[in-house]
Amino acid sequence: MTTSVNGTAAGASSTRGRPLPRRLGHLQKPGSTVSLERGDAGLAVRRSVLPSGLRVITERIPGVRSASVGLWVQVGSRDERVEVAGAAHYLEHLLFKGTARRTAAQIAEEIDAVGGELNAFTAKEHTCYYAHVLDEDLPLAMDLVCDVVFDALCEPRDFETERGVVLEEIAMRDDDPEDLLHDAFLDALLGEHALGRPVLGTEQSIGDMDRDALFGFYKKRYTLPRMVLAVAGNIDHAQVMRLVRKQIGDRLDRVGTPVAPRAGRARIPGSRKLVLHSDDTEQAHLMLGVRGLDRHDERRFALNVLNAALGGGMSSRLFQEVRERRGLAYQVYSSVGLYADAGTWSVYAGCQPDRLGDVAGVVRDVLSTVAREGLSDAEVARGKGQLRGGLVLGLEDTSSRMSRIGKGELNYGDYLSVEQTLARIDAVTAADVAALARDLLRRPVAAAVVGPYAHADDLPPQVHEVIS
Repeated sequence: MTTSVNGTAAGASSTRGRPLPRRLGHLQKPGSTVSLERGDAGLAVRRSVLPSGLRVITERIPGVRSASVGLWVQVGSRDERVEVAGAAHYLEHLLFKGTARRTAAQIAEEIDAVGGELNAFTAKEHTCYYAHVLDEDLPLAMDLVCDVVFDALCEPRDFETERGVVLEEIAMRDDDPEDLLHDAFLDALLGEHALGRPVLGTEQSIGDMDRDALFGFYKKRYTLPRMVLAVAGNIDHAQVMRLVRKQIGDRLDRVGTPVAPRAGRARIPGSRKLVLHSDDTEQAHLMLGVRGLDRHDERRFALNVLNAALGGGMSSRLFQEVRERRGLAYQVYSSVGLYADAGTWSVYAGCQPDRLGDVAGVVRDVLSTVAREGLSDAEVARGKGQLRGGLVLGLEDTSSRMSRIGKGELNYGDYLSVEQTLARIDAVTAADVAALARDLLRRPVAAAVVGPYAHADDLPPQVHEVIS
């Protein structure tokens, strides 16, 4: 059972800081190629903007034996009408069911035969189709990704088969309290805005989905101006461009202008509420948080430092106060969600149901203290160090490198090097973090709970106090 408790106005979405200067890829001359970075030992990042509107960005990493390909499409769950919620994710499934040249089984057999990975994911604002292979198998990876994205048949029989698969995925989400909680929290915080809806859709919207409507969504949205092809590994930009021409073919001859990165300010209904999913779980699962910053806000670097220090690791303030000092929960962490025109910041904790009130009270007190006093210099330094290490260590595989350049181009029309990003992190001061904490942690709070409570009134008073 799901219960929603409406409250008072939650205010507008994030106050935006001064936007970062950007070198917008969509302003690069069509038909041109530019070098974005040249590093030691042959490392290079290059970007081509084709007359069709497709952008191709590559990172050459000599010495590795792999290559990763990602075709990023600026289409996500926020682009759906409410009656077809889940369409973008449903489509992502359906494209793998067969093309004019391959059956679904043949697609799987070809990638398995080279020990590679071929997959996709759908998010709120984009969908990505990707492959990870040995460098010598780059032509196959490009062929498979492009075949799936551009030449899927979307047969009616496959549409019906995949309906059952997606419904099973929704059921699996519902059986995972933490996954269910994340969707419930976004519902509580963002309400009826498209960003507040689950990427998977609902049982009703998937059950009612029409094949022709979904196919129309595919043909309308999956166009070259909305796409970025990112490749990283032991590759050459010229080689990638030859493969692009071979695999995409005549579609490249259609003239188009790259779609600009999303921006603006979301118009989110001003309601604050508590969402309860009543379930006979062993633990109570709590997520609470506020509307945060959009991804174009320059304060996002300070936000990531604040997040790391508050709930990003074992030395974080929340982990120490909730778990280490009081033993109230096994897992507690905080997280940041950045969208083009909105954002979220949240805290998660899982605990015994009879400890939920204590957990909510401790979290409330920690956030109140940090909003009032900021963080210590040592906490800020640890937060910055955690971000630096996490960034560099996370780029030791070509999949992460591909994801970084692909998302950067799609979301910002820009390339920010690792060194530039590290410099932005290093530039964050304790005063920056304190100023952001005073703003962010005093915003109206929304919360979601999954656990053995029949009604919202059964929740401990501390949960209601957090959102009051």
